[in-house]
Amino acid sequence: MKKIPPGSEASNILVGGVGFLEKPILAFIRLSRAAMLEELTEVPVKTRFIFILLGPVAAATSYHENGRAMASLFSDEVFGEVVYQARNKNHLLVGIDEFLDAVTGLPPSEWDPAIRIDPPATVPSQDYRKRAPEKYIREVDGEDDEQRIREYSGLVRTGVLFGGLVNDFKRKTPFYLSDFKDAFALQTIATWIFLYFACLSPIITFGGLLSEATGKNMATLESLVSGFICGVLYGFFSGQPLSILGSTGPVLIFESIIYDFCYTMDWDYMSFRFWIGTWISIILVILVSIDASAFVCYITRFTEENFAVLVTLIYIYKAFENVLAIANKFPITMDKNGTNMEECSFTGNDNTPPILLNMSSSNTTNQTMYQLLNEISSESCLVPQYSPGIFLMSVLIFLGTFVISIQLKNFKNVRFFPSKVRQLISDFSVTIAICSMTVLDYYVGIPTPKLEIPHEFKPTLPNRGWIISPFSRNPIYSVVLAILPALLGTILIFMDQQITAVIVNRKEFNFRKGCGYHLDLFVLAILIAICSIMGLPWFVAATVLSLTHVHSLKLETECTAPGDVPQFLGVREQRVTHILIFLSIGLSIFLSRLLEHLPMPVLYGVFLYMGISSLKGLQFVDRILIIFMPRKYQPDHMFLREVPTKKINLFTLIQTTCLISLWLIKSIRQTSIFFPLMLVVMIGIRKSLDLIFTKKELRILDDLWPQNNKIHRIEEAGCGISKCILGPKLITKKEYLNVNEV
Repeated sequence: MKKIPPGSEASNILVGGVGFLEKPILAFIRLSRAAMLEELTEVPVKTRFIFILLGPVAAATSYHENGRAMASLFSDEVFGEVVYQARNKNHLLVGIDEFLDAVTGLPPSEWDPAIRIDPPATVPSQDYRKRAPEKYIREVDGEDDEQRIREYSGLVRTGVLFGGLVNDFKRKTPFYLSDFKDAFALQTIATWIFLYFACLSPIITFGGLLSEATGKNMATLESLVSGFICGVLYGFFSGQPLSILGSTGPVLIFESIIYDFCYTMDWDYMSFRFWIGTWISIILVILVSIDASAFVCYITRFTEENFAVLVTLIYIYKAFENVLAIANKFPITMDKNGTNMEECSFTGNDNTPPILLNMSSSNTTNQTMYQLLNEISSESCLVPQYSPGIFLMSVLIFLGTFVISIQLKNFKNVRFFPSKVRQLISDFSVTIAICSMTVLDYYVGIPTPKLEIPHEFKPTLPNRGWIISPFSRNPIYSVVLAILPALLGTILIFMDQQITAVIVNRKEFNFRKGCGYHLDLFVLAILIAICSIMGLPWFVAATVLSLTHVHSLKLETECTAPGDVPQFLGVREQRVTHILIFLSIGLSIFLSRLLEHLPMPVLYGVFLYMGISSLKGLQFVDRILIIFMPRKYQPDHMFLREVPTKKINLFTLIQTTCLISLWLIKSIRQTSIFFPLMLVVMIGIRKSLDLIFTKKELRILDDLWPQNNKIHRIEEAGCGISKCILGPKLITKKEYLNVNEV
């Protein structure tokens, strides 16, 4: 009964042979009002239709197949609508003919009826069978549908200042209260705990790198405070709260370049950065006012998957790189007496017993005695030198965290335990992995690297406060000069933010509450201004963290019939997880005594899990794997049906070449600052593919390219410069649908 939707009605099919009939009698009955027929149906559902077929006993063997055929008719969605509206026998016959035109037959010689056919993972939509033939032929190209989607998503120019922002606000306001109500579920708690640790480690790591790049003007504490302020405000006011804010590599390079310039000019770095951030905020607001986010529609699957795969591979690469760095710090050695005493400085007297000089510094008691008797002034002697098990233990808990997370995430598909128990274990898979490996590390007692977090809430540099002076010792013209680096910074932030937003708002995620590209950019502009005033790092949407956030909030059918597979319902769209994640990050300063027991290899394992899981569902990855598959083992993807294999491999080769180029540009420090500009080049390369592939092939392998001649205008937005800046005014979604209605 949980599987049956509310308001369902039954169809009873009764067939059989009797001795008093000489020819068959058939009756098809539709009740004007559904009634409960006791003891007739297996479940207590009201009956609407009754089909009766009686005939001579001699022909009774064929009645069973007739009944199965009628049951197949009623299982069809389109025929079910026909029988509700049929007025005479001819209408029923037309419904049967339509069913036979769409049905697929299997000859007995080609299939064993005793073998069960598994149901598909997703049932295709039958809407095209309900349309009038003229409308179906006209819309088969899909361009009108794509235009309709762009208009609904706000990816068209409105022709009015801040028109896109106003539309985003109107679109998201009705769902604001439900964004908090929909969060009441255990899945929300599991996502919050998992992504808290997933976001905390990158922020701390980024803070350490930022400290080196900016002369400790901004470090770990400033990164935590920035995450707290930006994350909480973004969670409350953004248009797409499923996007997770984080730090990016190009922004770090940008900060280091600005600091080096200020150091050379003997300027105050934080004051100059204040004006750069202020100009970036102003430029972003200008871009919001003219609906510049509408150009995001030119970022198709070709570009977004290149960016997503690149960032995902960086996560996977960094996970292994950080683990291997532990081997450099704590190398494996078989010499039990081997200690490195070169970095120790001795201030004791000449009467120190020689035996103390040979004590292993890996023993805490020996370290204490050695320090007291020899009056050691160097702190490096307190670092354990003989530690062959640290790296091996780190590898164990690193791989253990990854394997447990992967296996428990797929636990919902096993055949044991009730569905609620399996779903609960699947939701808390990463949390269980983190806790179990942390307990194992604590029980074994090997001193693996732990999470380092500040203990006091105060700026890293003692001579600066939380409010930055706009001028300090810088000249007045530095305010105007800051516009030039602000333009580059705007490109970095705009591209990072909007490409991640495009990836998060994919059509396959089936978002019900819409998106808000203009609203997100406006909120980000305000956050950058706040961070510039307080001297905090700038945060933008992070691709892998955002994708992981979306995947962890996926919804599937809970109660399934025997043999039925869970159906994807959508994503739990809410704001609570984003707010709780960054609220917890802000409180981490006060939980430092507890968090410092968390092993870093556990977090590296979480990074690897996020990277691997983010690759799922990417068509680019599927096409790369297909290259190495024999044809008979290739999965039944739609693009394999519609596009020749050679064209698919050529498209994949071009995309792979672009991916390698992006990797090389991002890996070289001198060129990494231009990485977002290369994403613009990717859009141009995608446009040039029109010369190699047909329109149909690109429609299957990539999203549609916006066609200007398909945009329906009702009036021009003024003249002169306003027309060039704001673009043509477009009709509303309601008007658009009325114009194209058939």
